[in-house]
Amino acid sequence: MNAARLGTIIRLELIQRTRSVAWYVLLGIFAAVLLIVTLLSFVALAWAPEPGQWIFSTIVYITLLLVVLVSPTLSGNAINGDRDAAVLAPVQVTLATTGEILIGKFLAAWVAGLAFVLVSVPFLIIATLIGESHPLTVMVSLAVMILEIGVVAAIGVGLSGILARPLFSVAATYLVVAALTVGTLIAFSLVGFAVQSEATNSSRYAEYPQPDGDEFPCYPGEVPSEAYPCNPDIGEVCSEWETYTYSVPRFDRVWWMLAANPFVILADATPTTFNAQGYPEDLFGQVKLGVRSAQQPPELEHVWDGCAPYQDEYYPTPEETIEGSTPSWFVGLSLQMLLAAALLWWAWARTRTPARKLPPGTRIA
Repeated sequence: MNAARLGTIIRLELIQRTRSVAWYVLLGIFAAVLLIVTLLSFVALAWAPEPGQWIFSTIVYITLLLVVLVSPTLSGNAINGDRDAAVLAPVQVTLATTGEILIGKFLAAWVAGLAFVLVSVPFLIIATLIGESHPLTVMVSLAVMILEIGVVAAIGVGLSGILARPLFSVAATYLVVAALTVGTLIAFSLVGFAVQSEATNSSRYAEYPQPDGDEFPCYPGEVPSEAYPCNPDIGEVCSEWETYTYSVPRFDRVWWMLAANPFVILADATPTTFNAQGYPEDLFGQVKLGVRSAQQPPELEHVWDGCAPYQDEYYPTPEETIEGSTPSWFVGLSLQMLLAAALLWWAWARTRTPARKLPPGTRIA
């Protein structure tokens, strides 16, 4: 791997992209969308004690969403587009190896995606300064977002080397990205509702006799007092136990399907800050809470005894739920990287020269 040749390929790719007016129009539209989102976030999140943290996480999510939508068009035709334009073969007969061509195009597509992150930097700085976001949250969220942009770029470049037609490779890249983002949510919901368990609910109630004059019965847990002179001899009559069953979805068995979702990875990897009541203070924490809560198995036996003294039920705070669950971001990110690496290797095998076999109608020079 020669750094000079690699740098030349990256430079040529970037020059080819940036010399088009459409590229700057796209960046301008991206900046306008972020400006609108930022202004609306300030209005919509004015109720939050730390609105800057919510606005920061919202801008990061919107940036990742827009880059994920744009990146397939930047990388999905990197190799087969050059082949159709008859500019790939002249590069292949130079000293540049197939690996250098492939990695150069991948890095160029990654840098092109990071240009959108650069446009969002002013908005992120504003949100960070206003909300006094934690430095670790800012660094980790931006690092994960940059990695996710690289994964999408690698998938697009890999498919552009595997498939012969640029249109098909761009469409295939969109399908893979859709499978990772929307597809994982759909699979999680459908399979979670399909895998169900039977839950049982048992209950009984206390039936008290009618008061005799000024005397009232003592309810469970109460003792006679001056404020409430009840009569403990007037006892209650407990009703028969009523039991019924119903089905509950088991999302705790399929939560791992969300591990490869880019937005879940971003939320799960980012450190969460909590308020005094243990609730997350940004959008990352809310998404993480939803994913971590899905890991908790449902209670399959509910018992309510109206004849027993009342006892307060303990419910864990969101902070306790997150701390008592399993992080999965590193598993999802590893799966994404393995997928990207496999596609790049396959693209290398299809692009290397001399070619033993080419798809019908493939243009060489």
